Amino acid sequence: MKKILLSLFILLMGYCYSAPAHAELRVDVNKGTMNPIPIAITNFVAKDSSGQEFATSVPQVIAADLSSTGLFRLVDPRAFIQDSASMQTEIRFAEWKAINAQALVNGSVTKTPDGRTRVEFRLFDVYGQQQLTGMAYMTTPQNWRRIAHIISDEIYKRLTGEGGYFDSRIVYIAESGPATKRVKRLAIMDQDGANNRYLTDGNNLVLTPRFSPNQQTITYMSYVGNKPRVYIYDLETGRQEVVGDFQGMSFAPRFSPDGSKVVMSLSKNGNSDIYAMDLRSKNANKLTNSPGIDTSPSYAPDGSKIAFESDRGGTQQIYVMNGDGSNAHRISFGDGRYASPVWSPRGDLIAFVKMLKGQFYIGVIRPDGTGERLLSNAYHMEGPTWAPNGRVLAFFKETPTGKGRIAKLYSIDLTGHNEHQLKTPGDGSDPAWSPLNK
Repeated sequence: MKKILLSLFILLMGYCYSAPAHAELRVDVNKGTMNPIPIAITNFVAKDSSGQEFATSVPQVIAADLSSTGLFRLVDPRAFIQDSASMQTEIRFAEWKAINAQALVNGSVTKTPDGRTRVEFRLFDVYGQQQLTGMAYMTTPQNWRRIAHIISDEIYKRLTGEGGYFDSRIVYIAESGPATKRVKRLAIMDQDGANNRYLTDGNNLVLTPRFSPNQQTITYMSYVGNKPRVYIYDLETGRQEVVGDFQGMSFAPRFSPDGSKVVMSLSKNGNSDIYAMDLRSKNANKLTNSPGIDTSPSYAPDGSKIAFESDRGGTQQIYVMNGDGSNAHRISFGDGRYASPVWSPRGDLIAFVKMLKGQFYIGVIRPDGTGERLLSNAYHMEGPTWAPNGRVLAFFKETPTGKGRIAKLYSIDLTGHNEHQLKTPGDGSDPAWSPLNK
């Protein structure tokens, strides 16, 4: 840690000199894709031949991360005038201004005697002619992609004022096979689709995976022996265990913010209520008691409240209650049916699925029921999940085909801009975004 802090100090001080007065370079995330900022990202300089591949690959991942947000426009490298090597001693800002770059990223890669790799980067404000930030990281060669995502997060944070989300993962349901015999497996990948791997073999149907706050465990529902029950999966060991061997069907699980509980629906005698199970004591506390179907619980980030879906009033709607189950009240009053509420990690919004006139919508609403906004619609779309910074949502869409349907993962900015498909090897559904990696 001390080496990293020292490197950070050196990089920040390296370009401190008098610069012309200039308004601070800042991207307004609330405008979505209105005016993406032109950013030039150069190849890094390899201080020895062993780092040449990383010197090219790391900035490529950074460029892909930032451009995927819709907030940044990559300046074509063919327009670059200054080469990467000379930038290590002097930034010729006039040459970058001439090609309309407003932000500039460069860096270097060095192999250290102990076999690790040192990756440095610097971010510059071209018009302000000053360095905005710079950091150095020590890592193993196998971890280079994560370093690239961490750098992307630092750039995003510095230019937007918001936390990043690139150093994170998504767990989802990988789907394959015909509609009449669909195979569904747990799968996990980096948020950009890299490092995809399958966690289950597809012999048992799995649904609704959700990350724990510590990112090392996942809760989900699986039909083992044709009995639908909630399970926990340990990502380090691959071990799976049942979360309470209840009579009846348990489903729609989600961790509490501190990871000590799993809140879920339990169906008995045709009625579904919400329970919170303490993972240490294995005690399950019943939180709702209504004649309708109560399901899809989601904690507020401070754990004080739970949003959930219920048809207790006659149609599917969103309700909010205290963490102990008291004071349950409806917050959705628009046309149509509402389902799958998911509380933002910022605590300011609840995402939901809306069904109206044969269409599905992904939308957001404030916890008090005001400010409803619909972000996207399709023939069939479900499974909203928040990026760690609360600025982006992922979900899945199903599209009918002549032989059945295809299911793909998508993301969209909170403004309703920049919707695009997420990379998966095959079909995918039920995404769940992790917190930032630790």
